[in-house]
Amino acid sequence: MTEVSGAARQVILAFADDEHLIGQQHTEWIGVAPFLEEDLAFASIGQDELGHAASLLEILVGSKDADIDALAFFRQAPEWRSCQLVEQTLPEWGDTLIRHWLYDSAEELRWQLFHGSSVTALAQVSERALSEERFHRQHADALLDVLLVADGARERLLGSVHRVLPTALTMFDGVVEEPQAISEGVVLGPLAGLRPEWQARVSTRFGAIDWDSVASPTPTQRTARHADFAPLLSRMLEVFDLDRTAAW
Repeated sequence: MTEVSGAARQVILAFADDEHLIGQQHTEWIGVAPFLEEDLAFASIGQDELGHAASLLEILVGSKDADIDALAFFRQAPEWRSCQLVEQTLPEWGDTLIRHWLYDSAEELRWQLFHGSSVTALAQVSERALSEERFHRQHADALLDVLLVADGARERLLGSVHRVLPTALTMFDGVVEEPQAISEGVVLGPLAGLRPEWQARVSTRFGAIDWDSVASPTPTQRTARHADFAPLLSRMLEVFDLDRTAAW
């Protein structure tokens, strides 16, 4: 376990919560994705994201699985620092695919903020994660390359882009303690500072976006949960709640 400040803890926790929930969202498509290849791809990507979450939580609590699980699962809703994009349930496959691309495009930029972090373990985790994230982006791009030129698919996917974009902007909402973490060298800059480059990537991939017309959510510094959060957490705890003292 690495000793970290309170500000560092909140910044790390926000990223861990995002990675945890996007991994969970991916796993819920196993067996119900449109075709077998995507079942397997989302299972693999989800496993990677859950692994990243565990690595980040290990910095905070140490390497014992029970301690990681306690922090990962057994907090009250106000104690989570996930963004609403990863909390939202998206029943449409097109929306899920677009979330995958939007999230991973921002995630690459976000890991880069930890290069040279004053928290050595965090810098090390970022190096490993960036090498894995390259394959996640390749997967999303390869699928979009096919679908965006297919009859009817482009229009449906562009509709998904416009539906998901407002909630996607919650990724750039930093925690209250972010300025302190920046001053401590934990992170190189604010999440909001990543938004212009990410928006440029989105416009390059999907065509010009009228960003002024995208309804930006009111910043909450990650203290407000999406309406879908409670049922998502309930699904995540289904096995744990059979017996929280058991070693599964």
